[in-house]
Amino acid sequence: DAAIETADIALMTDDLGKVPWLIGHSRRTMSIIHQNIGISLATKGVFVVATAFGVASMWGAIAADVGVSLLVVANALRLLNSQEAKAPPSGGEQVGEGLAKGALAHGH
Repeated sequence: DAAIETADIALMTDDLGKVPWLIGHSRRTMSIIHQNIGISLATKGVFVVATAFGVASMWGAIAADVGVSLLVVANALRLLNSQEAKAPPSGGEQVGEGLAKGALAHGH
C-alpha cells in the first residue's frame, strides 16, 4: 500500500504491455489540457479587452465563460472516444508468460 501511494504510476495488473499505451494516453491528455488552457485564456482575454472598450457587457463575458467551460469539457471528452481507447494495449508480453516458458524449457 505504501508503494502504491508513493509511486508516480501504479499498474493494477502484471501486464507491462500497457505501459506504452499509458505513455501515449498521458501525452494526449497533456496535449488536450494545454489546448483547454489556451482556449480558456484566449476567450477570457478577448472579453476583458472587449469589456474594457465597452463592446461587450459583463453578462456577455459571464455567458462566454460558461460557454468556454462547456467547450473545454467537450474537448476533454475526446479522450474517451479516441480510437486508441477502444483498441486494447499492444506490445510486450505478460510477465508470467516469460517465467512459464523458462520453467518449461528447463523441464521443471
